[in-house]
Amino acid sequence: MKGKVETTLTQNIFRILLALFMTYAGFSHLTFNRIEFQAQVPDWLPLSKDLVVILSGIVEMALGLALLFWKKQRATIGWALAIFFVLVFPGNVAQYLDGKDAFGALDSDRARLIRLFFQPVLIAWALWSSGAWRAWRNSKNK
Repeated sequence: MKGKVETTLTQNIFRILLALFMTYAGFSHLTFNRIEFQAQVPDWLPLSKDLVVILSGIVEMALGLALLFWKKQRATIGWALAIFFVLVFPGNVAQYLDGKDAFGALDSDRARLIRLFFQPVLIAWALWSSGAWRAWRNSKNK
């Protein structure tokens, strides 16, 4: 699978939006939402919640900036971002199961449950907008 793949204008717009969202989210991990993000770190994780929030924020910023600027590796970055979304999903599940409020909007079981259904959307968004899915399909057809 090659990293550089042609994408449409629509994919590029959505890729840029996702990259900006990830960069902003990563920045917010390190600054004004740091405590809120700690609510998503499962209690069973054997690391400091603050360390997990800081490290995940750095990863989010790196992936966002890479998705925005590293054109030759766009498909690979799309897969990395999709894997990242899979890896943080247990934190979202733990937040729902533990009933932990965060961000003002995640203040009910219903809101936290609805949020869980957006994780597959983020995974699909990363794979589609980066061209990763197309690159993988094209590699299978060779």
